[in-house]
Amino acid sequence: MEKVPMTAEGYQALDDDLKRLKTLERPAVIAAISEAREHGDLSENAEYHAAKERQGWIEGQIADIEDRMARAQVIDVSRLSGSQVKFGATVSVVDEDTEDQARYQIVGEHEANVRAGRISITSPIARAMIGKEPGDVVEVNTPGGVKAYEIVNVEWI
Repeated sequence: MEKVPMTAEGYQALDDDLKRLKTLERPAVIAAISEAREHGDLSENAEYHAAKERQGWIEGQIADIEDRMARAQVIDVSRLSGSQVKFGATVSVVDEDTEDQARYQIVGEHEANVRAGRISITSPIARAMIGKEPGDVVEVNTPGGVKAYEIVNVEWI
């Protein structure tokens, strides 16, 4: 079984989603199925079929989350340190062409949210930065061509 790295916050978010699905969503869809059954002929009952489809989606989400949690390798970022970029680091970079600055935290795949400044460990920019230190320049292949970024700072937040 392949371990999946994630932050403690990412693990907690999965746990919260799992609890919500099991305690709120699952009982609600079961009630909707029961109510739809009371309307009679199930072969032409759109409410019943929609509720059953929703139930299948919820059960799939529960199984997916449970699988990710079972394979999780939770990494406490607050215990990490050093100047090299690795999982959990918050990295400040400057685009060498435009001088635009950006700040990214390297997180697990399911935690990634570029708008929130969280990039996946498997993303091209994160892979290019791993093992580098402030002052190093990394080149990243993007759809628009090769981009160069200088690593300005590495933090452990």
